[in-house]
Amino acid sequence: AVAMEATRIRARHSANGKTSEQMEQPAQWGRAWEVDWLSLIAVLGLLCFAPFIVFYFVMACDQYQCSISQPLFELLQGETTLLSIWARTASFTWSAAKIYSIWVAFQAFLYMYVPDVTHKLIPGYVGGVQDGARTPAGLINKYEINGLQCWLITHALWFANAYYFYWFSPTIIFDNWIPLMWCANILGYTVSTFAFIKAYLFPTNSEDCKFTGNIFYDYMMGIEFNPRIGKWFDFKLFFNGRPGIIAWTLINLSYMAKQQELYGQVTNSMILVNVLQAMYVLDFFWNEAWYLKTIDICHDHFGWYLGWGDCVWLPYLYTLQGLYLVYHPVQLSNPHALAVLLLGLVGYYIFRSTNHQKDLFRRTQGSCSIWGRKPTFIECSYRSADGGIHHSKLLTSGFWGVVRHFNYTGDLMGSLAYCAACGFGHILPYFYIVYMTILLVHRCVRDEHRCSSKYGKDWKRYTNAVPYRLIPGVF
Repeated sequence: AVAMEATRIRARHSANGKTSEQMEQPAQWGRAWEVDWLSLIAVLGLLCFAPFIVFYFVMACDQYQCSISQPLFELLQGETTLLSIWARTASFTWSAAKIYSIWVAFQAFLYMYVPDVTHKLIPGYVGGVQDGARTPAGLINKYEINGLQCWLITHALWFANAYYFYWFSPTIIFDNWIPLMWCANILGYTVSTFAFIKAYLFPTNSEDCKFTGNIFYDYMMGIEFNPRIGKWFDFKLFFNGRPGIIAWTLINLSYMAKQQELYGQVTNSMILVNVLQAMYVLDFFWNEAWYLKTIDICHDHFGWYLGWGDCVWLPYLYTLQGLYLVYHPVQLSNPHALAVLLLGLVGYYIFRSTNHQKDLFRRTQGSCSIWGRKPTFIECSYRSADGGIHHSKLLTSGFWGVVRHFNYTGDLMGSLAYCAACGFGHILPYFYIVYMTILLVHRCVRDEHRCSSKYGKDWKRYTNAVPYRLIPGVF
C-alpha cells in the first residue's frame, strides 16, 4: 500500500457538531497477528532450521563443490556421517573473530560518528537527519542517513588496500568464510537476545512494544518497534543497512579476487553477479531515506528475524551466486550474458520506477504527474495507538494501478537474473529466487493483512480497484 501521511486529528468535535466517537471509527493500526498454532510452528521451524540451512549450503560448497544432494546421498548410503562432516568443517578462530570485530566496530563508528556530507556534494541525494514514518504509538523518530557515505568510505579503503597498501589479501573474506560465519552467528544471537531482554527491562518506548505472551514468537519477531541506545544508534537501521548490506559487495569482490587467484581470470558470469548485485546495493543506499518508509522500518519489530537475519542469513545466502562461481567458473555465451543483463536491468527499472512513483506521490501530496496524467487514489483513514486519527491516500495510478506490489515483481526479475548468471549446472545458485519468491509472496500477505487491519473498509475499496498482487491477471 502507498500511505501518504496527513495531519493528525484528535477525537474532538467536528465542524458539523458530531464527535469522532459518533462517527464510524477508523481501523486500529499496529501488529495484528495473533499467535495461533500455525504461526507458532512456523516460528519454531525457522528458529531451528534457518541456521542449519545456512550451514548446509556453505558446507556443501566447501566440502562437496556446491552439490546439495551429494551430502544427503552419502549420509543415506553410509559413506559419511554427520560427525565426519562436522569434523571437516572449519571451526571458530580468533583471527576471524578479530577480523569480524574490527569490521562491525568500524561500521558502527562510521554510522555514529561520521555525519553525512555526501548530500551536500551529490545533487539529488537525500542524506543527513531525516524523519522516519509514524510508529503505531504515533511517534516520529529521527535518523542520521549516511549509508551511501559509509559504503563509499568502506569501498575506497578496500580498493586502496587491494592496489596500494596491501594490508590484507583481497581474498580475506573467502579465506575465512566459515570461521566468519560462526562470528556472525554469535553477533546475531547476542543482538537478538539483548533486544529481547531490553524490551522487558529498559525499552526505548514502551508504547511501541508488543508482547504476545509467547516467548518464542516474541523472541523471533521482536517486542520493541525501534530499540535504540542513546539518541541515534537505531538497531533496525544499523543492522538492516550496515554490517550485512555493505559487506554484500565486499564479499562479492572477495569472490572475484579468489576466482582470479585460482584460475588466472574473472569470468563474465562473476562480473555480471558483481555488477547486478552492486546496482541493487547502491540503490538501497541512494534511497536510504526512502527506506525509512518501507515495511522493515514501518512495521517489523526488532527481534531474531531481523537481528540474526541481517547478520547471518543476508551475507551468507544472498551471496551464494558468487560463492558458487568460485567453485564453478562459468563463462557464459554472449547471448546468454546479454539476456541475463537485460533481465536484470528491466527488473531493476520496474523496481526503481515503481518505488519512485510511490515516493513522488507521497512527497507531493498527490500533486504530480504519473505516466503523463494526474494520479488517481483512494482516500482512507486509520487510528494510531495514541488515539490520533490520520488520513492517507492509496495510489491507483502508474505501476500501482497495474498490481499492488509491482516493485516486488521487478525485484523477483532481478533475483532471477542473479541466478541465471550461474548457468544451469547446479540448483544451489537458484535457492535465492526460490527464497525471494517465498519471502515476497509472504510479505504481500503480511503487508496486506496489516493494511486491512489499518484501513478497514478503505482497504477493500483499494483491492477492488487494483485486484492483483504481483502478476496482472494471474496473482
